[in-house]
Amino acid sequence: MDPIIRLEGVSTIYEGERRPALRDVNLNLERGELVYVVGPNASGKTTLLETINGLLPASKGKISVCGLDVQTQGRAVRCEIGYVPQDFMVEPGEPYTVLDVALMGRYGKIGLLHRPDEKDREKAMDALRLLDIDGLAERPMGKLSGGQQQKVMIARAIAKEPKVFLLDEPFSNLDPESRTRIPELIAQLHEEKALTTIIVTHDIRKMLRQCRRVVVMSNGRILVDETPEKALVTLQSGSDTLLMEANQ
Repeated sequence: MDPIIRLEGVSTIYEGERRPALRDVNLNLERGELVYVVGPNASGKTTLLETINGLLPASKGKISVCGLDVQTQGRAVRCEIGYVPQDFMVEPGEPYTVLDVALMGRYGKIGLLHRPDEKDREKAMDALRLLDIDGLAERPMGKLSGGQQQKVMIARAIAKEPKVFLLDEPFSNLDPESRTRIPELIAQLHEEKALTTIIVTHDIRKMLRQCRRVVVMSNGRILVDETPEKALVTLQSGSDTLLMEANQ
């Protein structure tokens, strides 16, 4: 079977920048894999997710998701991806309710030209219930705490019923109890729905049990693509070497 996510020699550069944020990245993920992506700030982790999701066009190389060309079929690709961005804080004055935001995941599935029906509303409410925030459904999104907003964004991705999960620091703003419960929920969904999941994080010490692969990035390049055990050994014993290699 072809990989569900394939990047071949991909480079990405932000508008107005000269130096690529991703440099000659090659990465294949098989269906059902769960991969952690780690690395220092500005190493390219978020850029990798944005590029896979088609939010940031590649300047070089080829990208496919679910057999679709990201650069020419970006809208169809995003129908298959549940994406939780790192920076998503909503201004207090925004009129969207929590349910409105969760329903946005359904628009990603049914298309912007179709109006959500009762089934879509129930899918959104089911996702909110999974996160224990269904009681906030009619609250304005902008009035919630950072941790609550993060839960809503995870619910939005779940409501989409994706084939691929892209999660960028998804647990960083959560309270201690939620930092235990919600990763377990993500692990359960990953298994039950046979999702392909990429989680960007600064910390791999509390990985989901399904993780068999860690990608280490630095300066826009993938430097290590190994089992968690081997990746940890490499990080602990050769961080200076990794940084030198990234700057070459």
